[in-house]
Amino acid sequence: MNTEEICHLAQLLGERLAGKGWMFSCAESCTGGLLAAAMTDTPGSSLWFDRGVVSYSNEAKQTLLGVHAETLERFGAVSEETAMEMAAGVLSTAPRSDFAVSTTGIAGPGGATPGKPVGMVCFGFATRTAEGLVTRAATRVFPGDRRAVRAAAVAFALSTALEFNPLD
Repeated sequence: MNTEEICHLAQLLGERLAGKGWMFSCAESCTGGLLAAAMTDTPGSSLWFDRGVVSYSNEAKQTLLGVHAETLERFGAVSEETAMEMAAGVLSTAPRSDFAVSTTGIAGPGGATPGKPVGMVCFGFATRTAEGLVTRAATRVFPGDRRAVRAAAVAFALSTALEFNPLD
């Protein structure tokens, strides 16, 4: 997906968020701020974008987002469990935010481990509802080099966020 298409997805998500009066936050690891950049490339994003946290190291995931050491030890930094804790964690630090997305993965070219290939990215989605915090996760493996994996991860995060039921 190219930059124009990513910007279009971010604009659509911003419009949905604004229509609900919601604020958005993100917690990124492998995308290194690209999701926040896509969201803030849209004029008027201050109406619905609250914050982005880049938590590349495990220490940052723990101290900035409250990811549990046990989660990292048991499942690893690249896991749906960690992704959900990252999304929930950024919401806990952002009282104005209603919806959050997180990314954690292996963009390459190195870093693969058994069961976790280069291109694997885990996503977390979290929102506050009347019943409490709702989280979901997804995992995808994207082809290509580091740049392609990161761009595909941002595009997937945005398109999946648009489909997240509480946004309806």
